[in-house]
Amino acid sequence: MIRQYELVETVKSYDPTTDESAVDRAYVYAMKMHGSQTRASGDPYFSHPLEVAGILTGLKLDHGTIITALLHDVIEDTDATLEDVRAMFGEDIARLVDGVTKLTRIELQSDRTKQAENFRKLVLAMSQDIRVLLVKLADRLHNMRTLHYIKKEEKRRRIAAETMDIYAPLAGRIGMNDLKDELEDLAFAEINGDARTSIKSRLDFLRSEGGDVTDRIREELLRVLAEGGVEARVSGRMKTPYSIWQKMQRKNVAMEQLSDIMAFRLVVKDVPACYQALGQIHAAYPVVPGRFKDYISTPKPNGYRSLHTGVIGPERQRIEIQIRDEAMHQIGELGVAAHWSYKQSGATGDGKNYRWIRELLDILEQASGPEEFLEHTKLEMYQDQVFCFTPKGDLIALPRGSVPIDFAYAVHSEVGDRCIGAKINGRLLPLTTQLRNGDQVEVSTSKTSTPSPTWEQFVATGKAKARIRRFVRLKRRQQFADLGKAILQKAFRQAGVSYSEKPVEPVLKRFHAEGIEDLYAAIGEGTVSAQEVLHTAVPDARPQPRATEGENVVPLSRARGKTKKAKKDSVPIKGLIDGMAMHFARCCHPLPGERIVGIVTTGKGVTIHTIDCETLENFHDQPERWLDVSWGESDERPEHIGRLDIVIANEPGSLGALSTVIGRNDGNILNLKITNRSNDFFELLIDVQVANVRHLINIIAALRANPVINSVDRARG
Repeated sequence: MIRQYELVETVKSYDPTTDESAVDRAYVYAMKMHGSQTRASGDPYFSHPLEVAGILTGLKLDHGTIITALLHDVIEDTDATLEDVRAMFGEDIARLVDGVTKLTRIELQSDRTKQAENFRKLVLAMSQDIRVLLVKLADRLHNMRTLHYIKKEEKRRRIAAETMDIYAPLAGRIGMNDLKDELEDLAFAEINGDARTSIKSRLDFLRSEGGDVTDRIREELLRVLAEGGVEARVSGRMKTPYSIWQKMQRKNVAMEQLSDIMAFRLVVKDVPACYQALGQIHAAYPVVPGRFKDYISTPKPNGYRSLHTGVIGPERQRIEIQIRDEAMHQIGELGVAAHWSYKQSGATGDGKNYRWIRELLDILEQASGPEEFLEHTKLEMYQDQVFCFTPKGDLIALPRGSVPIDFAYAVHSEVGDRCIGAKINGRLLPLTTQLRNGDQVEVSTSKTSTPSPTWEQFVATGKAKARIRRFVRLKRRQQFADLGKAILQKAFRQAGVSYSEKPVEPVLKRFHAEGIEDLYAAIGEGTVSAQEVLHTAVPDARPQPRATEGENVVPLSRARGKTKKAKKDSVPIKGLIDGMAMHFARCCHPLPGERIVGIVTTGKGVTIHTIDCETLENFHDQPERWLDVSWGESDERPEHIGRLDIVIANEPGSLGALSTVIGRNDGNILNLKITNRSNDFFELLIDVQVANVRHLINIIAALRANPVINSVDRARG
C-alpha cells in the first residue's frame, strides 16, 4: 500500500503546483473515516481508495482528481456527509465526490432499476465534469482486479456483466483503450473463463511455436520504413483474448481460422510522416481488402486519430498496423485523461464539450425512465461506426446499421421529427436504407410531418429510438385522455347528469391523479372506471340499469338497431394510429360504413370490432367493457385494411389480372399469402388498403366479374 508521502511526491513529480496540504488532509480524513473497515480480500478498506488514487496518478491527473479518488467512498460507506466534505475540501471536490457516490438508498426497486438510476446519476455528473467518469473507471478497474475475492458467484457475474455492458464501452468512448482492454479481459475471465483460458493457451502455444515472431516482424517493419527514410518507433503485441473471442463470434470461425491476431503500432514524428509510412507499408506488402481506415482525416467522436491498415506482412503473417504521430499516440493511450494532464492548464471539465455525452443527455431527456435510458445508452455505445456527410461536408458518425432517420436525428432532433425522405449520394432512397461509410445524405423535411411509430423497428441509434418512443408516448397519452373524456361524458349523460369538470376535480386524489388530464388518460387506458368516477363525484346519480342473466349480449342487438340517440351517445373515432389509444381488431378488420363496437382493454385503450365479430362472444359477461363507437366524418381515407379470401385459376397471367383489377379500383395490395394450391386453383389471402366498406365491396364485385377468379369472399381473422 502506497504511503502518504509517496502519494504526495508522485503527484508533485508531474504537477509542481499540487496543493500538498489538501492531498495530505484527504489521505488522513479517508483513512480515519474508513477506520477498521475491511474488504472481501481481508485488506483494510482504505487500501481501495488509495489504489484508485494510484491508478489515476499513473495517468498524471490533477490533484483535485486524486483527492476525489481518496474520498470517493466516504459518503457511501462511512458516517461522513457531503456537507462535511464541502466544508473541508471546498465546493469543487464535494461536487466531484457526490458525482461518484452511488444512490445507495433506493428502496423497493430491482437491482436493474438501481443500476439504471445510478448510471443516470453518473451521466448527469460527468456532463458537469468529465473527471467524475475518470475516477469511476479507476474505481471499477480496482474492483475488477480484486473481484475474485468475492465469494458469491452470482454477485461476481453481475459485477462483471455490468463492467462489460457499461464501464468498458465508456472507457472506449473516452479513448482510454488500455483501460478498456483490461476491464474487458477481467470481466471476460469471470463471464466466460473457459473460453478465455482456451484462447490464452492457444496464444502461448503460438508464441512457443513461432519463437519470438513479434520481434522478428517488428525488425522487418523497421527495415522497410528505414528504406523509405521514415523514422518510427514500432511496437507489437498479440490481440487480447476478448477481442479474439469477439471476432470468432462475429465471423463464426475457430481460432485456427483467424489470421490477424497480431497488431503493430508505428509512432512517427508528424502527420505527413504517417502517410509516408503508410505508402512504404503498402508498397512492401499485399493489402487486406476492406481493412484500411483513415481516422486522421475523419477522427472518432472521442478524438482518436490514427491510420489503420491490414497487410500480409513479414513471414506471410496477416497483421494489423496502426500509424500515428506523438500527439495522436498520447490521446490514443490516455484518451480524455490526456487533456487533464497537469500540463493542460486550459483543460475544461465540462462534459458537454463531448458530443457523445450531449447525445446521452438528449436520450436521458427523452426516455420515460432510467431502465429505458440504460437500454438506449447501451445501444448508443456498443456498435461499430459508419461515417456519413451532410451536403455541406460536415461529418456525422453513426452506429453501423443506421438509416437516414438516424442521420436526421443526429443532425438535430427537430430534423428527425420532421423527416419525410432522404437522398443518399443524390438518389432518393427509402428511409429504411442502411447507410455506408462515405455516404452523403440530404434529408427532406416537412413542417406538418411527425415521427411514425413504425420507425422504431429499424432505427439503430439510442437517440432516435428515445425520441420516437417519447412522441408515441405523448401521442398515446393524448389519445387516452381524449378517449377517457368522451367515455366519462357518456357515463354522465346516461346517468342523466350534465357533465362538467367542477364536481370531478375534488375527487382527483381519490384516483391518484394530479390533474383532470391524468384522470381522463387513466379512464381511456382502462385503469379507472368511468362509473366509479361518476358515483364518487356525484353520489346521488341514478345507477345504470343492470343487465339480468341472459341479457348480457344486449349491446350486440342494441347496436344493430342504433337510433339517432344511440349515435349521439357514441364516441367518435378520430385520427386512429395503430398501436395507440385505439386500434382495429385483426380478427374482423372493421371498415368505415360498418357497425362497430369498442372493447376497453387495460393498458391498450379501445379495440374496435365489427358488430358481428365472433370474438365479441368472449366479452358477453363483461358489459362494462363495451363501448358504443362510430366512425367520424374524416375517417374515410384509404388507410384501412380489408382482407379477402380468393380462389384463382392456376394459369399464366391470373395473378397479374388479379392485381390489375384491384389497382384499377384504387385498391393497394399490402400483403398476399397462398394458403392452398392445387393443379387447377390457388387459394389466396390478400390484404387490400381501402377507404371504406363500400370501396371494398366495389373491388369484390370487380374481381368476381373476372373469368380467372373462381370466388371472392371477405375473410375474417
